[in-house]
Amino acid sequence: MSKSTPATAALAKAGIAFELHTYVYDPTADRVGLQAAEALGCPPGRMLKTLMVEIDGKPACVVLPSDREVSMKRLAAAAGGKAAQMMKPADAERVTGYKVGGVSPFGQKRRAPAFVEETALDLDWVFVNGGQRGLQIRIAPRDLLTALDAVAAAVIA
Repeated sequence: MSKSTPATAALAKAGIAFELHTYVYDPTADRVGLQAAEALGCPPGRMLKTLMVEIDGKPACVVLPSDREVSMKRLAAAAGGKAAQMMKPADAERVTGYKVGGVSPFGQKRRAPAFVEETALDLDWVFVNGGQRGLQIRIAPRDLLTALDAVAAAVIA
């Protein structure tokens, strides 16, 4: 497994501290984030999942704990939009340059506005996808916000 991805390159270029962790990715897992949390032995609330969505038809990225669901109504409101919906997997792959199951919020092909569930900021560290299946980045939540120029908002259902 390559540990150099557009995500790791973007963080290194920005001078953001992070650690890489690998695990055996299970393509049959119902919930990839929960499988990653179990494989790395961390609580599901520290394993953040990256979802690609459309807010009023425009791409956006939302990062939230793997054991929670996003509220599309809250997300749209946080973005100042009217409606949000999940992006189709093929569109997410095209927009980000990553395969589903390996979508990182960092180093996406086309930068989209990013939103991070505000409760993540209560933690000293979290995991986010490193840009390929089986690769996670351990990072401070404040650094996550800084690197993405993201908005912290209450987006969980």
